[in-house]
Amino acid sequence: MARVAKVEPQPVSTGSTLVVMVGLGIAFLLFMAFLNVVKSGNLLNDSNLLYAALIFYAGAGTLYLGFGITGTPSYIRYASLATWAGLLANTGAVARRWYEAGHPPFASIYEMLLMFVWTLAVLTLVAEKKFGVKVIGTVTMPLAIVGVVLMQLLRTEVHPLVPALQSTWLHVHVTLAMLAYAACALSFALAMMFLIKDKMKTETFLAATSLFGVATYAGVLTRFEKWGGLSVIAWNPEEKSEVFLSKGVRLFVVIPDLGWLLLLVLAAVAAPLVLYLMWRKSHDEQWLNMANRAVFLSLLLQVLALGFFLMRAGGGSYASLDADGLFPASLAASPFILSGLVGAIFVSLLYLLLLWRREELERMLPTADELDRVTYKTIAIAFPLLTLMIAAGAYWANRTWGSYWSWDPKETWAAITWLVYAGYLHMRITRGWRGRRAAYFAILGFGIVLFTFFGVTYLLPGMHAYA
Repeated sequence: MARVAKVEPQPVSTGSTLVVMVGLGIAFLLFMAFLNVVKSGNLLNDSNLLYAALIFYAGAGTLYLGFGITGTPSYIRYASLATWAGLLANTGAVARRWYEAGHPPFASIYEMLLMFVWTLAVLTLVAEKKFGVKVIGTVTMPLAIVGVVLMQLLRTEVHPLVPALQSTWLHVHVTLAMLAYAACALSFALAMMFLIKDKMKTETFLAATSLFGVATYAGVLTRFEKWGGLSVIAWNPEEKSEVFLSKGVRLFVVIPDLGWLLLLVLAAVAAPLVLYLMWRKSHDEQWLNMANRAVFLSLLLQVLALGFFLMRAGGGSYASLDADGLFPASLAASPFILSGLVGAIFVSLLYLLLLWRREELERMLPTADELDRVTYKTIAIAFPLLTLMIAAGAYWANRTWGSYWSWDPKETWAAITWLVYAGYLHMRITRGWRGRRAAYFAILGFGIVLFTFFGVTYLLPGMHAYA
């Protein structure tokens, strides 16, 4: 009797599905953007180039995430191509801004963010190609996307440089800062990858994700009003600027009921942390399962809150507690609230990716020792850049203001950032710190970098208010 060969069913390849969908999405968005700007005759301005960069970075982020979920190699190739395309558009925006301003784009928070995103994209490609950390884009591309979204909201007008900025040392100081901050961002992403590879418990990431969400919404809710509204800065659409009651005093308007919604979301993002603590106390897995379901529920509520914030803060006029009449609101007046809401959503998504695809992610990463070593190398590059940045800033300050150090908030927090990374290198070299303790230092350091870059600018204004 003839033997019948058993034919095993072949899995259906889905390697091209996401690539085609992302490609079509990019093509459609670029085509629609082209139709919107072709009538103006000014196609290659920095705003349009940044919009193209945003589309490509979003496509790259989607493909990096797809690679993290499926492990399909083709996704990485096309994610890299999308990142290169975004970097090319980003470079065009930098060049165009430089040409329009007549000086390197270092004079405002918008221009500094433009250079930060550019440098972050470059370092993402370097980490992927040189060190083989192929899923690094799942962390760095969301940072780039949030950065470009912020740039779309910040004021973009080119103004003559104030006297304090009319110096070659501006170029030196800010170039060093952006290179250092981007390297710190990369070290943060690598440290997160290390913790995954080093078998840190998934529930620990759960607690950290919930804590990040709590901190984000608690910060936003510092503008909560007694009757449930949320205060946002009023916007002057004619002058495209914030409204001021007096010099340095912004006018706030109150969006009704939005505070109650964000308070509900705060409770939702805190629930996983509470359930995690219950699990730690009782060791009953039921609490942990409930906590993971609570993360998914909180993500849905966060998306809902983001939608409401976009609708309410993106337009309309509201009353103020400090002046009579109605005043317009705009997302351009609240860019960092928006970035916080978007950032919390990204963090929740990344946790769910880790929860559902932990083993696959671990197989895609280099060894824990390699990740630890690359994190150290990245910080070893960032630290001398930070040192030179502070030294150049001090020399420039002495030439401009007659003092090397004035304990300005930006100076103080730059020094704190420097001390954290100095502590990392000191403990590693003298005490042999490796592994998780070193990773925690890298994560803490980047958190302080974010506050130094963004928080100080808006919460603690001083001589660096223009930056």
